[in-house]
Amino acid sequence: MAERPSSPSPVAAIILAAGAGLRSGGERPKQFRPLCGKPVVAHSVEALRGHPRIDTVVLVTPPDAEDEVRAALDDLAENIIFVPGGASRRLSVRNGLDALEAAQGALGHVLIHDSARPIIPAPVLDRLIAALDEGAMAAIPVLPVADTLVAEAGMDMGNLVDRTPLRRVQTPQAFDFAAILAAHQDWDSPEEPTDDAQMLKAAGHAVRLVTGDQRLEKITWPGDHERMERELAAGMIGRVGMGFDVHRLVPGEDLWLCGVQIPHSHGLSGHSDADVAMHALVDALLGALAEGDIGSHFPPSDPQWRGARSERFLAFARDRVRARGGIIDYADVTIICEAPRIGPHRDAMRARLAEIMQVDVGQISVKATTTERLGLTGRGEGIAAQAIVSLRLPPSAPGEMSTKEQV
Repeated sequence: MAERPSSPSPVAAIILAAGAGLRSGGERPKQFRPLCGKPVVAHSVEALRGHPRIDTVVLVTPPDAEDEVRAALDDLAENIIFVPGGASRRLSVRNGLDALEAAQGALGHVLIHDSARPIIPAPVLDRLIAALDEGAMAAIPVLPVADTLVAEAGMDMGNLVDRTPLRRVQTPQAFDFAAILAAHQDWDSPEEPTDDAQMLKAAGHAVRLVTGDQRLEKITWPGDHERMERELAAGMIGRVGMGFDVHRLVPGEDLWLCGVQIPHSHGLSGHSDADVAMHALVDALLGALAEGDIGSHFPPSDPQWRGARSERFLAFARDRVRARGGIIDYADVTIICEAPRIGPHRDAMRARLAEIMQVDVGQISVKATTTERLGLTGRGEGIAAQAIVSLRLPPSAPGEMSTKEQV
């Protein structure tokens, strides 16, 4: 009788997101800046959680920041072990390893990944895990060095450096769990290692090299974030949505348009604050997502929305775009009325919409027109608005292809 193959070793992943990460520019640590509609770290969480061999994900966060990180990850935070980071990268990894040991005891394999590398191609994960399955104690993804290398001699060019044997090291790095835990426990060098493979090699183990991927680039310097945003966005699907709404003008009500209160003799009547322009914009966003309309999410029959500010509805639609991994590119709102005049308030309206949608004001257009005194708007009985938005979504639905793939 043939011998029954043993079951594959369990695999866990540790994502490091505890660093300050300010060299890349911006006021927030790079791992929490939005990238294509969600935090940089969320891309790593999705990729590692989505791999069929990875059972457990540990996320190492800045100390006292777990609640903030959970809120930023939203639904992705479920079933993740959160661990506070240490004073160095090494100590942050050690915290993650200790948390895994406490939670699950003896483990098989563990991947250790820097969250500043948000794009993790699945074939790289396959190669790393396969190397461990074949008996390697460690495996790391590497790429050859393509550029000419020279030594620096003051302000002058020194000697050429032979690039033939050199390799660029990436993460995630894969390890036998017991071996890497022991390497961390036994580390007594005053030098801080820049990665975990150095520690395992110092402990006397061989480190297997597997082919990396150019997409595993790290966000490090100013401009890297924008470059990666362009790279990710290039494979997304363009969507367009249109919205239209109309509300009656009545005396004794405040007039809100695009989140700005406008002095006027009449206001708009509605269950909420009746911001007709913002309602049209919400419908346009939901339409681009194919997720119904404002009434299906905030029915006027529900008393909790009586008098509600419409910015809550717009923030909801914005968050739905983000939850789908989307990017809002542009929004164009047209307000249709005889009075009041919209021109004096246009800049404030654009700024307010941009603030709520968390986009640049240059991505928002607000304009107005009349119906030449025809119809209900022409008679001053109400105000209408229409909106068009363009956004991009990842190609997730069956049959969807990116523009590149279609070409």
